[in-house]
Amino acid sequence: MKKRYFSSIYRLCKGVLSLCVLMTLLANSCSKSTLDPIDDKIPTEENPVSNDFKATIAPVWDIERGKAMLLSGSGYQQGDILQLESGQQGKQVLTVAIVDGKVTFPTDLESINYRLSVLRGTTSYPIGNTQFNYVLRADIPNQDGKNIKGVVHIAGQGLADVVVSDGYDVTKTDAQGVYYLSSNKRTGYVFISIPANHELTETVNKTPKFYQFVASNPDLVDTRDFELKAVNNDDHVILALADMHLANRNSDLSQFQKGFIADVNQQIARLKSEGKQVYALTLGDQTWETYWYSNSFMLPEYVQQMSNLQAPVFNTIGNHDNDPYFANDWMSENAYRRILGPTYYSFNLGQVHYVVLDNVEYLNTGGSYGTVGSRDYNAKITENQLEWLAKDLASIPSTTPIVLSTHIQLHHAPTEQGNTPNFRTSNAQQLISLLDRFAEVHVMTGHTHVNYRVPRNDKFMEHNVAALSGTWWWTGRPGYSDNHIAPDGSPGGYGLWEMNGRNIAWKYKSIGYAPEYQFRAYDLNEVEITATKHAPAANATFRAMVPQYAADFAKANKNNEVLINVWGYDPKWTVSVTENGRPLDVQRISSYDPLQIISYGMQRLNVNATPTFDAANTSHMFKVKASAVNSTLQIKVTDRFGNTYSESMERPKAFTYSMR
Repeated sequence: MKKRYFSSIYRLCKGVLSLCVLMTLLANSCSKSTLDPIDDKIPTEENPVSNDFKATIAPVWDIERGKAMLLSGSGYQQGDILQLESGQQGKQVLTVAIVDGKVTFPTDLESINYRLSVLRGTTSYPIGNTQFNYVLRADIPNQDGKNIKGVVHIAGQGLADVVVSDGYDVTKTDAQGVYYLSSNKRTGYVFISIPANHELTETVNKTPKFYQFVASNPDLVDTRDFELKAVNNDDHVILALADMHLANRNSDLSQFQKGFIADVNQQIARLKSEGKQVYALTLGDQTWETYWYSNSFMLPEYVQQMSNLQAPVFNTIGNHDNDPYFANDWMSENAYRRILGPTYYSFNLGQVHYVVLDNVEYLNTGGSYGTVGSRDYNAKITENQLEWLAKDLASIPSTTPIVLSTHIQLHHAPTEQGNTPNFRTSNAQQLISLLDRFAEVHVMTGHTHVNYRVPRNDKFMEHNVAALSGTWWWTGRPGYSDNHIAPDGSPGGYGLWEMNGRNIAWKYKSIGYAPEYQFRAYDLNEVEITATKHAPAANATFRAMVPQYAADFAKANKNNEVLINVWGYDPKWTVSVTENGRPLDVQRISSYDPLQIISYGMQRLNVNATPTFDAANTSHMFKVKASAVNSTLQIKVTDRFGNTYSESMERPKAFTYSMR
């Protein structure tokens, strides 16, 4: 286990090796290099090597590419050479001529730790260690009390009024694109809120590089620049991706690539052909920490699986994206920060302001080095996030639409009565109060693996998005039902949000189906879930459990009733059914979905295993009663945007694993 743990940690840290080097260097300030010493005597202003030569070096040296940089100190002579020694991948030596006390470094010089010396003839004068940091402007002066600075620019031209933050302090760039922050450096990074109609020039792990790591030493001034490019994204689409639960089990990786990735890339190609900019926003639980160490599948492996997705990806942390070896919320998030960056931040696309929050307080009772804990957690937004959010929103006009994502739902699922349900996130009201002044707020959440919407009023709506993994990839597992379905009967899928200016429209996109597929209708005369039909291989013990898991479908229903599952439903949708031109009374009910029951629960009983995950009793269900066994019903569903979805339901309609 220890060997696997160290191997896993190595892979987590591999992509940020230079950061680790930098942090070590900063922690030790100007300590001596670990390379073989050239001379035990390191010169300083007070301790020159010779009477005419004085030199010092900062632990981090800001340099501009291709520009002659002034060496600190004095007394340099014609013919002096600056020697750089690196201990990475064996001892490497590079020399650069010193001209008038200045050096021009190669443009491809690596930003790693070097030991510097001045060569004068046959004598070597060691200066010290430094880490090179490429910046747009090395001449930005320091300001008292400010320990992070930099420039936000487009091809070298500074961009004004860009919001910059470390997760605590929030500031803006000035007219030249320069910013200063006073940071406690606790988060370990600085990030920008990407301004409207811009994108980052750099993407790492499919994520726009809107953040940069900084040193942990608050006494050191870090320079961090951000380069943007102008992109018109007023007309854009967000793909809301909830609960992937990738863990290298249940053939999840195959289903993910052949199902989701193939489906979503087809949609991305279609949307781009229509002139839209497309971005993905995950809603948490990209991974499954239970299997991080046992299956050697962590966040770097998630990143690899996402490499084929043809759009930039913004990420939200979920409870299963925390390191299960830590029984501490902050420490358990460090692996996520190293690989995917900030756990809360904001950005702008077109005329919409997006906010990502972390509402998982990861407790993980019993977790420790080499031991996966109980993985328990609270649904809560930390106070420092709410304080940061208030600052972030301060400069956003109240007419700007706000789209906020967080993993755990704010509200419990609604009932058919339509009352506003109780809160699931303990301090959700504080969040709602912060957002109260805005004219339109949408909150995207995941966690439940089911679809529902909670409109608090005409301004505020929560959208709980069903899982991309469906029922944790079980129903598509080889030997099971060969379909992909979530606990509420929604097909596994994702949200598809189209933003045009301030106009926002959304729908749920089922994997493997056209976007117009928005409901499934059952002829309940044909639905009877029995052990003989649906769990024939179960032994006597598990056959006896079938009625318990079959819910209301354990017995035949010959009442000519039809059940309709409308997974995108909200109170502004309508469902109408006619029989021979005669309208039928449509009743909204709470019910389980029979296809989900036979696709997962019965399949588990069939192999003599108790189902781990419960089917969901959901209120996006509707029932009508027909007058005959074999009449054809015309079903029409209309969403809040006026789009209609219909089925001419010929009855009897077979109840099968592949039914629509």
